[in-house]
Amino acid sequence: MGVFIKVRVNEGWLTTDQGQALTASCPVNIFRWAESRLLVQAEQEDECTLCELCLDLSPAGAVTICKKYKEETLVSRGSVSGGSPDDN
Repeated sequence: MGVFIKVRVNEGWLTTDQGQALTASCPVNIFRWAESRLLVQAEQEDECTLCELCLDLSPAGAVTICKKYKEETLVSRGSVSGGSPDDN
């Protein structure tokens, strides 16, 4: 678990392609694709460089990055629609 950074994913809001894109794009391997699921590798969270690639690639609200040291949260803002529960 990250001491300074906490990454959360609402995986039901992401398609398989989006989840795999997050895994491939993260420069510090925070995400891992396993058993058809996107996982956050807790031991990697503090390696986050805050590049925000994951926030750009994800549907709005699907990924959050909490800066624990600042009590600030960054939220994905991608324009691609996901499977938000509110869409049903």
